[in-house]
Amino acid sequence: MLRLYYHPLSSYCWKALIAIDVLGADVELHAVDPSDAEERALLASLSPFGKIPLLVEQGRPLLETSILIEHLQLHHARSAARLIPEQAAGALEVRLWDRLMDQYVMTPMQALTSDLLRPEAQRDPMAVDRARDLLATSYGVLERQLEGRTWLASEDFSLADCAAAPALFYANAYVPFGTGHPRIAAYFERLMEHPAIAGVIRNAAPFFRYFPGHAGLAPRFLEQQG
Repeated sequence: MLRLYYHPLSSYCWKALIAIDVLGADVELHAVDPSDAEERALLASLSPFGKIPLLVEQGRPLLETSILIEHLQLHHARSAARLIPEQAAGALEVRLWDRLMDQYVMTPMQALTSDLLRPEAQRDPMAVDRARDLLATSYGVLERQLEGRTWLASEDFSLADCAAAPALFYANAYVPFGTGHPRIAAYFERLMEHPAIAGVIRNAAPFFRYFPGHAGLAPRFLEQQG
């Protein structure tokens, strides 16, 4: 049995959930309540880092989102979709853009989120400026990469797009793409229309009020809160 421990708001959990849907993997989903001490203890017993998403297969924990997605593709995919191409050069390109999205969009986005969660007296304006600058730089790189492309790193929807969807969704709430990045804006709309991504957003919508940057989310997403 496969079980994924996740939270509906977590950007890295979105990445895993999107991949699970696309691959058609049979995974039992367990939403974690971070306020529950017993659930925190359970996660700590499964992984010394206590982080999600966490995939458990027959008692064995699998850490790191990109790795668990590749594991699912290798051993549990039931659809014909391949998020990582079988051809070596294509696989490297997808893995590259997966890492770039995680390191240079997801990471500064999370830094901005973390700063808002701190008491006001402990906030770090310099760290916020660095995160915003890094996002601006990353947007420029993405805008160039997306020229003539439907998806980020491959002709088909890939692992890189699984990473891009949550990263851009939340980053745009802090540092909007603006009119200066039309390719990113168009790509973002394609991502939002993808059935797996749309499903993840619907499931997360009731929790958007808890996202520190929710004021920057587009009204169409907030309207899904119900």
